[in-house]
Amino acid sequence: MAKNIGLGVLPPEQVCSDANCPFHGSLPVRGQVITGKVVSDRMMGTVVVERNYLHFVRKYNRYEKRSSRIHAHNPPCIQAKSGDDVKIAECRPLSKTTTFVVVEVQKQ
Repeated sequence: MAKNIGLGVLPPEQVCSDANCPFHGSLPVRGQVITGKVVSDRMMGTVVVERNYLHFVRKYNRYEKRSSRIHAHNPPCIQAKSGDDVKIAECRPLSKTTTFVVVEVQKQ
């Protein structure tokens, strides 16, 4: 039985026994919710999500493109692959660089 995490996302159909899963474990999510594209899934249980955004430069009154890469925990019940558009939510620090968890793979 998957629990409701309060973000309006449907719980995954698979069941996992991961303690760091927001649906089947005891990991609470809070703070930011970001969408991005998975650019790497080569780490065990972690994916790298790239987020593109526009930054306004006041001096030139223009926008510039920027991007950031965020490490996110990939629960076994979700299994996001490279190239997927995902929604990630902030959680407590799980490792030195991982403070987000994948909560949904969005339909394309």
